Amino acid sequence: MASPAPTTRHGGFAFYTGYLDRAAQEALRDDLREVVAQAPLFAPVTRFGKPMSVRMTSAGRYGWFTDRRGYRYIEAHPSGSPWPAIPDSVLSIWRDLVSDTRLPDCCLINHYTDKARMGLHQDRDEADFSWPVLSVSLGDEALFRMGGQERSDPTRSVWLRSGDVVVMGGAARLAYHGVDRIKPGTSTLLQGGGRINLTLRVVD
Repeated sequence: MASPAPTTRHGGFAFYTGYLDRAAQEALRDDLREVVAQAPLFAPVTRFGKPMSVRMTSAGRYGWFTDRRGYRYIEAHPSGSPWPAIPDSVLSIWRDLVSDTRLPDCCLINHYTDKARMGLHQDRDEADFSWPVLSVSLGDEALFRMGGQERSDPTRSVWLRSGDVVVMGGAARLAYHGVDRIKPGTSTLLQGGGRINLTLRVVD
């Protein structure tokens, strides 16, 4: 079966607006609760010692991690427990939009409160950039900023809503991107509000 066509494209960014309906979002949310029960959210610091405003955890073979030693993938939660498996509800999105043979090694789970941000950055800690990065938005809307492969390149911003999926491949694979702000109260999916972002990546 052919993958669905994106709703819109901006360079190499492919947007699937409203890809997940409300029922699918709720099912995915419930699966992620199980992941977080096994691998609790934690507050990382950057290699410069600055606390990040998002809390995170992971599922899969690897989890993305940062501390004063730098950005990297690790094979266990900071507690020492193994990362949980990536839920099938998450993998089905990857199979539909990316590949049903090569599955992601990591599902990074970021939790944003209404004050959280994510500065412009590149996803470049992986060994093979030929595979895209897939991003899923759940909960409150987020103002997503995207640029080019140089930090100085012009940027543009779009609002991502709960259920939207973005695939960053080709020219966008190493493009700078980030989240400028969260719009509180725009979704009732998550108890207490906020946003969850899933990022699926091939690491090896």
